[in-house]
Amino acid sequence: MTVYDTKPWLQSYDPWVEHEITIPDETYVDLLERAINHDPDRDAFHFLGSTCSYRDLDRFSGSFAGYLASRGCVPGDVVGVNLPNTPQYLIALAGILRAGCVASGVSPLLTPKEMANQINDTSVKCLVTLDAIFENRVQKIRNDIPSLKIFIVTNIIDFLPLHKRFLGKLLKKVPVGKVEPIAGKEIVPFMDVIRNYGASRPKVRIDPQDTCLIQYTGGTTGLPKGAVLTHRNLVANILQATQWFDLKVGGGVACSGFPFFHQAGLYLGLTTMAMSYTQCLIPDPRNTDHVCREISQYRPFIMLHVPSLYQMLMDNPAFAKIDFSSCEICISGAAPFSKEAITALEAIVGAGKVVEILGMTEASPVITMNPCKGKKKIGSVGLPLQSTRIKVVDVETGTVEVPVGEVGELIVHGPQVMKGYHGKPEETANTLREYQKETWLYTGDVVRMDEDGYVFIADRSKDMLIVGGYKVFSREVEDVLSQHAAVQLCAIIGMPDPKRPDSQIVKAVIQLTAPAMEKDLESIKKELLDHCRENLTPYKVPKVMEITDAMPLTAVGKVDKKVLRAGVGH
Repeated sequence: MTVYDTKPWLQSYDPWVEHEITIPDETYVDLLERAINHDPDRDAFHFLGSTCSYRDLDRFSGSFAGYLASRGCVPGDVVGVNLPNTPQYLIALAGILRAGCVASGVSPLLTPKEMANQINDTSVKCLVTLDAIFENRVQKIRNDIPSLKIFIVTNIIDFLPLHKRFLGKLLKKVPVGKVEPIAGKEIVPFMDVIRNYGASRPKVRIDPQDTCLIQYTGGTTGLPKGAVLTHRNLVANILQATQWFDLKVGGGVACSGFPFFHQAGLYLGLTTMAMSYTQCLIPDPRNTDHVCREISQYRPFIMLHVPSLYQMLMDNPAFAKIDFSSCEICISGAAPFSKEAITALEAIVGAGKVVEILGMTEASPVITMNPCKGKKKIGSVGLPLQSTRIKVVDVETGTVEVPVGEVGELIVHGPQVMKGYHGKPEETANTLREYQKETWLYTGDVVRMDEDGYVFIADRSKDMLIVGGYKVFSREVEDVLSQHAAVQLCAIIGMPDPKRPDSQIVKAVIQLTAPAMEKDLESIKKELLDHCRENLTPYKVPKVMEITDAMPLTAVGKVDKKVLRAGVGH
């Protein structure tokens, strides 16, 4: 027996947290139905001054589910949601799951090509999207997405009162797109589906082992992959967190700047709906004046933001004037949070309220958290959740457990771990591996565990960057650059962002082909940047581009990124 088998982290749990959780034979829809019936008149969410109750959520999502069924969407079919954080997202999400279908977030930041790749990967049958995205991106790929038969189109402010919608569009404060027909595709307004359709919710049988979500992630390396998360995965992870934080049904308000297309944001959205909480929906987290007003007015019990957003909020003088007496939990994830920044934040919100966590899409997403009330170790991402086992193993072998305090790869076994990657058996086998006759999730995160069981991130995965809270995988950017005729070799590395200590800048190091070297280098750089902008989400596009005469190579001929990283900033 090793130290990891003794589970030293259990001694640091808060008193009310059980060591193991009992997972009921239920689906996420079962949790949602109970939450809706708990207090139908309770506010489900606030959005730009408008409010929707759980009774409204029940009716609207029921109509949405009925519409899907009437159009031939059956349990197991994938429905994509391509929206920012709006009421439409949560209504569609609830409706998709109540119809027995599978929900898949499609980031509004994707390029047309990236959208087509994701839609085709899971054979999305129906897509909920914004009118502006429909005009500017969907129309460009309309002939490249054969499985997609139905578009449900909305505008970001469709849930606002008529006069606000009129003013918003008149003053051009919201993007508006023209919705024109596409041959062979059905296009219907979102508001018609939920208000005028009147369909009854389909009666379907959903099993806990059925797929609930297919959420896209780059994993630890490589191109985006769809993590298949079952209802049981989500129910387990929700129960883990609600017990960890001692949340009560109908107990409060939640506010998060995480987008729903990010698993952390979606998870909080699912959890708050399952607990009959009220959500403050933030469509644009960079608008800190609006975020401050929402926090001040609705006084959330729990907040979830990336460190960079907490820093942006602290930079706004209005944030320090807010009464945080109702706020008990400030969760931080997706990037490191410095000790100095946490101290500054707790000076405003209250001591001991910041809880750092570790999650990844493949784990629904939460793996470790600092205690809610007990001892928190700043710089640590906390303790493994209930019924979750971890080991730290040698990075090279993946099978030799390293001693406490030493660095290695984090592997995880627990009920929240995904079923696998959709349609990618090789990638699944590489990430979900058999170890000691059990299946473990190999996270790719390099960590150390101390003697009390607290986990500390020692380094990010070798090829992963964090840009404003988003993961950027170097191989994806390298693949795009390599498609350009001027590129012979290329590598993507991260540079420290002087404006954001928790973020990085994407840097491309490029060795050009001989013909390209004879051309004007500034013109070549512009061509390469234009190529990246055409094929990558904005935050993935290199901000720094260096042309080198000869790329450093390892003994086996691979680009030596260690050498490149050593020269960063020089």
